Amino acid sequence: MLTLNRSPHPVRRPPASPIRRAAAGWALLDPPVRRALAVWALLVAGSFAAGGILLALGVVRIDYLPPFHGHVRAPGAGLLAPAAFGAAAVRFLPRLTARTRFGTALLAAYACALAWTVLLAVSGDGLAAPFTHKEEYLAVLPAVDGHPLRWLAGFTRDLPAYPTHVRGHPPLPVLVVWALDAAGLRGPLWAAVVVVAAGCSAGTAVALTVRRLAGQDAARRALPYLALIPASVWIATSMDALFAAAGAWGVALLVLGRGRVARAAGGLAAGLLLGSLPYLSYGLVPYLLIPAAVAVAVRPPRAALVAALVGAATVTAAFAWAGFLWPAGVIATHAEWAADPGAARPYLYFLVGDLAVLALVTGPATAAGLAGRVPSRVAVAVAAAVAAVLALDVSGVTRGEVERIWLPFAVWVGLAGAFAGGHRADAGTAARWDRWLLAQAVTGLLLQALVASPW
Repeated sequence: MLTLNRSPHPVRRPPASPIRRAAAGWALLDPPVRRALAVWALLVAGSFAAGGILLALGVVRIDYLPPFHGHVRAPGAGLLAPAAFGAAAVRFLPRLTARTRFGTALLAAYACALAWTVLLAVSGDGLAAPFTHKEEYLAVLPAVDGHPLRWLAGFTRDLPAYPTHVRGHPPLPVLVVWALDAAGLRGPLWAAVVVVAAGCSAGTAVALTVRRLAGQDAARRALPYLALIPASVWIATSMDALFAAAGAWGVALLVLGRGRVARAAGGLAAGLLLGSLPYLSYGLVPYLLIPAAVAVAVRPPRAALVAALVGAATVTAAFAWAGFLWPAGVIATHAEWAADPGAARPYLYFLVGDLAVLALVTGPATAAGLAGRVPSRVAVAVAAAVAAVLALDVSGVTRGEVERIWLPFAVWVGLAGAFAGGHRADAGTAARWDRWLLAQAVTGLLLQALVASPW
């Protein structure tokens, strides 16, 4: 019998090219996930292509990178710090949130979110730069002076004289920055610090709600994705990040708490926060679908629900007593919006383009998660957020600039990314690197690197 001589040294094959590795990874994805990612990519690419054509034709005039409201910019060396931090976070944060006490996991994820968000901001124009703009809320503080109630009573009457962002919102955001100023936290930097610190806590509140909905394991799994969500680019620094925190904590407090007194107190605090949402932004009325859906899933005690209603009614009564009626504010703001160049944005393009922006700020992992792997009770909250966004999208009142306007909804929609799955990789590789989380971090870096946003 003839035998072949074998070399004592194994034959080393050349490493596969990046294209081949990407193709192999694509083949490992489940078919529903592949379809979801294909739709995600087509939506994003098609919206940018159509936006470029409409910009060249002069149909889109105030957005220079449609569907985003911003400009293209070249990446700078400042991105090295967030890139290094993002890589470390992807590598170690999932292990940390999975193995430590739950309270420690919450703190670690919040610290990671805060560091990631600040590093992204300072790699560009800086943390406080958005609040220095003449159309932002701080510009109207001289009109408030030391008389917030008098200013509030004349808010609707004097609305045409105010900066753009003030004209487009109810009066509560201005009162927030006025309160910071009155407390000695003056200027755009302090406003930015408070907004970013609060905005990053929205992920903590969402995770606490997830624990109530689907258990601690699901909450631990969600924490890294909430910390590194691509929307972090606009959490620093947009006032809408504060709105996101108010909404997320309102939902969490509604379903947390043990004992009758704690539940009633939590319900009252939830009502105050959720009741403040329509006075922070008129577009947050559909957000109330989220606490309603979560309440149906969790069934909080009657005492908590009654306390929440009392809290929300207290907010409405306080503003009415001070002279601001919400329906009158809506009418006045709609008149200002109709005269603004933003109202001339093409409806049909932004009907689709706004969804492309949402796809980017929630990341590709969210598309994969929406393919059907979200736990059923968590899916209720995600579906409510999607429904609220679709209602705003169809209405046309949030036509453009949704990278900041939809931040309160994005933190709930992006929750789906934590449950992407659908990848038949070996267990050892999955334990070392979470590829979906890496995709989220890379998306955030690319958005920061390539999009120059006024927020």
